[in-house]
Amino acid sequence: MKRIVWSAIRWILPAILGLSTAGSAPAVEADSVHSVSVQSWLVLGPLSVDLPLFHDQKDVLGETYGLKQLLEFDHADVYRWRPIEGESMAWRSEELIWNRIEADSAGLTLYSGSSDQNEIFYAAVYIDASRFTEVTLRITGYHLFRVFLDGEMILQKTKSDEPGEHTTPKTKTVTLEPGKHLCIVKTLRDRESAASWTVNAEMKLTEETGSDDPVFTTIPSERMTVEHMIYGTKISDISISPDGKRAAVSCRRRERSDARSESWIELRKVKDGTLERSYRGLSDLSRIQWAPSGNRFSYTRSVNEKRTLWIVDLDTGSHRPLLEDVEHLGRHTWAQDGSFIVYSVAQRPKTGESGLKRLRGMPDRWPDWRERSALYTVSVASGVRRKLTAGGISTDLGGIHPDGRSVIFSRSFVDYSERPYSKTTYHLLDLVSMETDSLFTTAWSGSASWSPDGSQICFTGGPEMFGDLGVHVAEGNVPNGYDTQAYIYTVATGAVDPITKPFNPSVNSIHWSRFDGQLYLTATDETFQRLYRYDLKKRSFNEIEIPVDVIGRFDMAYDVPYAVFTGSGMSLPARGYAVDLRKSSVRVLADPELEQYRHVQFGGQDDWDFQSSQGHRIAGRIYLPPDFDAEKTYPCIVYYYGGTSPVTRDFGGRYPKEIWAANGYIVYVLQPSGATGFGQDFSALHVNDWGIIVAEEIIEGVRKFLQAHPFVDPERVGCIGASYGGFMTMLLTTRTDLFFAAVAHAGISSISSYWGEGFWGYLYSATATANSFPWNRKDIYVDQSPLFAADRVSTPILLTHGNVDTNVPPGESIQFYTALKLLGKETELILIDGQNHHILETKKRVAWTKSTIAWFDRWLKDQPEWWNHLYPEE
Repeated sequence: MKRIVWSAIRWILPAILGLSTAGSAPAVEADSVHSVSVQSWLVLGPLSVDLPLFHDQKDVLGETYGLKQLLEFDHADVYRWRPIEGESMAWRSEELIWNRIEADSAGLTLYSGSSDQNEIFYAAVYIDASRFTEVTLRITGYHLFRVFLDGEMILQKTKSDEPGEHTTPKTKTVTLEPGKHLCIVKTLRDRESAASWTVNAEMKLTEETGSDDPVFTTIPSERMTVEHMIYGTKISDISISPDGKRAAVSCRRRERSDARSESWIELRKVKDGTLERSYRGLSDLSRIQWAPSGNRFSYTRSVNEKRTLWIVDLDTGSHRPLLEDVEHLGRHTWAQDGSFIVYSVAQRPKTGESGLKRLRGMPDRWPDWRERSALYTVSVASGVRRKLTAGGISTDLGGIHPDGRSVIFSRSFVDYSERPYSKTTYHLLDLVSMETDSLFTTAWSGSASWSPDGSQICFTGGPEMFGDLGVHVAEGNVPNGYDTQAYIYTVATGAVDPITKPFNPSVNSIHWSRFDGQLYLTATDETFQRLYRYDLKKRSFNEIEIPVDVIGRFDMAYDVPYAVFTGSGMSLPARGYAVDLRKSSVRVLADPELEQYRHVQFGGQDDWDFQSSQGHRIAGRIYLPPDFDAEKTYPCIVYYYGGTSPVTRDFGGRYPKEIWAANGYIVYVLQPSGATGFGQDFSALHVNDWGIIVAEEIIEGVRKFLQAHPFVDPERVGCIGASYGGFMTMLLTTRTDLFFAAVAHAGISSISSYWGEGFWGYLYSATATANSFPWNRKDIYVDQSPLFAADRVSTPILLTHGNVDTNVPPGESIQFYTALKLLGKETELILIDGQNHHILETKKRVAWTKSTIAWFDRWLKDQPEWWNHLYPEE
């Protein structure tokens, strides 16, 4: 491959650039305070570009193809570029180098003597903005050019000027959000013009911001932005072959340019992560599973609301649909011999024509509650199907017996007589005789996993799944039903062993290894999610060390002691890993975000716990800005959930601490009482509390945090929470003036209206307010509801809510907003159209996330420009 360097004889780009003898560059009208010119460029080129054959003939639009069209042709996807000095880029058969070239008052001059070819250069520069600001970009040049800002074309000049002619600058006023922005000038030399090939770029500021002014730079290092978190390639699933040699990795990519998404599967060697092949062109991909035997894996994909189950056989090279275009196709599970698959399909009832609906109970408000799912088998070889269950109650697969002759399934039904207002019956089905045995009926149920010999089943469920067997709380406390435990059930005798009763972490998943007969659990341990091995003989748990804070998807090989998992951590984007379970050695299999985060600089992190006045250790952690200086003071954002789940250390997410820190905030995350993962006594504090303990712990913790960290400005502290955390934000603003700005997403302002109106309100309250109701606990349902104390709010608060939220109805934010507006309080309400409890639609999620940061900038940094730009006054 030919390598082009800047010492090439035919091209002269002087280190000290002056005026070309072919013409004069226009003078720059610079303001010494409000204007700055590019001093250094990253330059790629020269690149020979040809007019196409028959370019002088008119096309179907009656136009010929000239220099204008050649300029406008996309020779490369510049929105994917991240130029770096000294790095190469393939261009046709050549390898080009990005070189840093200094400019002078004339700008950057490019000229090639008497060459009669059409040539282009790409000149790139970064704009580093530490705050939201508006600038005017001014680009000047005699020859043709196009200007791209963050991949979007914003300016172009399609006709060259002659030497000595006045050339009019092209200008564009743009807004710069905090972060690093890439400006690329693609310039095309008109070989018929003798004018100098010069590019000059200038940035004029609309107002003086002092040290916060944006600057031009050729250094690509940057801070994390919302775009990093949402766009680009992410790992979504992983599964390992039974022999442990290969892993199927599911990836998804969203483009910044139009938010399109693409899914695909990568087949990688577990030994070293080598990519063997990719399966591209897929959409809405999910549920990758290797067959327990053979060299096959399955996945499902959705097209036009119908789902197809695909089988990939590596031995035969086939890639075929096993179940095609099935409406409401659910989950599927392989039999251990790989001969058949059990799957579920939901059936929906006909919609009445009267427009009236008589509810059959509280769950009948749920959109899919009248659906009923049934179980089926399908032969992998022949595709012959068999329906196993029917009737008016849904059936869910628990697991297939190792010998493939029977399955365990469950049926759940409403029971209003006691908490949690539903029960589940487990059944054993003989696939040969179609006879069933009922095992037991319980509440607080979860998943099931067979032992390798089929004599036992490991169930997960709440502490009260088997009465008091799994309960491990002090006398008088009510256990938290969401603190998931594991139980070993012996099929022949019905004996139950609550193996996690003294184990503080809350169980997420169970895997019973066929290789060594041991149980492998993923579990939430305080704010970590870890991997454990349970030794059945020693009755002990041992942590398997993994290099992530939060383990995600986990899958084990059937024949060897290998497993794969996804995981992330504080400032560590999600990756795919392989682990040797005997040696506890771990290697990276897939790191799809490596390139995207290559130049992202994160600040430091640290743990900071405190002892509450009630004697509880309250775990916490700190995220620092990338340029942190302990001698300075910073605004602070306090984040919490406060409900029954801890705020784990996974990367990014819907409330991205790393992005807040990147925008110059100290972020303090604390985990108040009541969360799972700290032991049953700790999680039981959630029951019948509704912010009584938690609010005081947050206030106490923030005060102690401020005393211990002088680099935090105590008069620039904000707070944010969502769902139950949104309720906590609302409640805190009625209890303290410690915070100077607040954000509540999908918060609960009236516990009684949430209890009755939210789709799952009364079910959540089965734990959160056990045996407590609006008619017998006014102290909770009224006294703890922020709405009834709205007159005490003095903190500016932003309320955000999906306007079709079925979990916490939007009325919870609307009625709090109404109260605050009538009281003359500083408040704003943003309703996100078409979004439920979680904001998932890409562009709306981006705008919503930025709105939160803009709100904090407005009140904690005295920088209202971003907020005013997003939501201008009419």
